[in-house]
Amino acid sequence: MTGPKPLTLRIIRDEHAALAAMLRTLPLLLAEHRRVGTLPDFAALRAMLFYVDEFPERLHHPKESELLFPKLRARAPAMRELLDKLDEDHARGERAIRDLEHSLLGFEMLGDARRAAFEQQAERYVRHYLQHMDIEEREILPAAMQLFSEEDWQDLDQAFAENKDPLTGRHLGQLQAELDGPYHAVFQRVLNALPEPLGLAPRLPG
Repeated sequence: MTGPKPLTLRIIRDEHAALAAMLRTLPLLLAEHRRVGTLPDFAALRAMLFYVDEFPERLHHPKESELLFPKLRARAPAMRELLDKLDEDHARGERAIRDLEHSLLGFEMLGDARRAAFEQQAERYVRHYLQHMDIEEREILPAAMQLFSEEDWQDLDQAFAENKDPLTGRHLGQLQAELDGPYHAVFQRVLNALPEPLGLAPRLPG
């Protein structure tokens, strides 16, 4: 296909960038608080995990699994094993985020006795998620760009444009005064709680 990149590809890549920014911030925040020996803002952590659950798990992944991947399976049979693995990742995602939210609750309720367990689980979750998106960026999207027709992209563009991530195209530090709708309060809470340079709260001592 020649000409401008389809809207679907731009949306997926923007959503991946927004999600990656949120995911990478999580272990950085935990590491900073561990360094200075303080507990993190649990409300901010809950808001961050809420976002990961609310948008990617409920809207982004289903659109990939139900719309993008079936079209690619039909045109690239050799990619079916890889697509099946990605679908399995999507299917496990809801359980994984629930487990991480439960681990965060344990950390909040029991303090340092559960800190290491949550931090390790969060690091594994973030690492796996980033690897998943990297495979999609390197393997899936280029194949779709090569194999799909204009009619394919028209169908996908209409579906993907219906539920666009409110964070797309923005880094965490650029969110203030840019978000509208029901997500505004969630991300304002995250930004207000994250210490500089991650967010708007004062830099942690030391």
